[in-house]
Amino acid sequence: MASLFNCNSIHAALDRALELWNSVPQAAQWALAGIGALYVARGALSFLQLLLNCFILSGTNLRKYGKKGTWAVVTGASDGLGKEFASQLAAKGFNLVLVSRTQSKLDTLARELELRWSGLQAKTLAMDYSQDNDADYERLAELIKGLDVGILINNVGQSHSIPVPFLETSRDELQSIITLNCLGTLKTTQVVAPILTKRKRGLILTMGSFAGVMPTPYLATYSGSKAFLQHWSSSLASELKPQGVDVQLIVSYLVTTAMSKVRRTSLLIPNPKQFVRAALGKIGLSSTEAFPNTYTPWWSHAAFKWVIESTVGATSATTIWFNRKMHVDIRKRALRKAEREAKKQ
Repeated sequence: MASLFNCNSIHAALDRALELWNSVPQAAQWALAGIGALYVARGALSFLQLLLNCFILSGTNLRKYGKKGTWAVVTGASDGLGKEFASQLAAKGFNLVLVSRTQSKLDTLARELELRWSGLQAKTLAMDYSQDNDADYERLAELIKGLDVGILINNVGQSHSIPVPFLETSRDELQSIITLNCLGTLKTTQVVAPILTKRKRGLILTMGSFAGVMPTPYLATYSGSKAFLQHWSSSLASELKPQGVDVQLIVSYLVTTAMSKVRRTSLLIPNPKQFVRAALGKIGLSSTEAFPNTYTPWWSHAAFKWVIESTVGATSATTIWFNRKMHVDIRKRALRKAEREAKKQ
């Protein structure tokens, strides 16, 4: 009986909907049908563009920004993605200015790259971005003075040690995240970008994050810093375009780096070599992005992001709730692990 009642209710609702549709003037029906068709076509074209970007199209050739021997500045260069950006740019014939905190790591990387690539030049600068020391930026300006710099990779950054409520975030961690992610990126760009604008061509790549696109509870400070970089980068792109400088923000999900604390690769989690190869090969493919001058180079990250944006929405209450639930679970596991390790000591 219940099933029959439900079926009758559905049929009644459909009949009522049909009556309402028939009461609409034919011209309005055609207009509504046209709007619906355009909406479906827009979604289909967006999906097609996603497939082309992920698997067919190549981005801007790096030779647009300089010939062999042109210099690239890479921040956060001694580990993870920064180290991989340096290695792959070296393989493409770019000289390197490597900036990071630990001089010994920088020296080792510079020596390895110079031995591997004949004729490569590498300069290093040990710089602790968390100190926000103006003298460091002056040393960087002096180091690159007179160099034909064509590329800047803004890779330096920091996240929370584990997911944490904002009200429990330590003052030191909060300060460090904002100083590295925001001030460090902006001040480095102010040092390097004048060289790019003077030569009338150049590239600025800045590392973004899903957390900058989708509000992420329990990573609130990090999420906010990456959202800041998203708006700053898109704004800067418009300012520098007339001067021949391309500015792009790279959106990433998880990669197997020390920052992510993920060790195993998977369909959604590439290693640094895979991610950087995609990042350098897909520059400028931003047609499916909500923000201009932004691209998501790794194919599964791009597909995952497209699905979220095309369904529930990147900034919807549902997405924020899911992010909160996921990071609460991650925090609980991290705290339990810390307790077990403390008992062993």
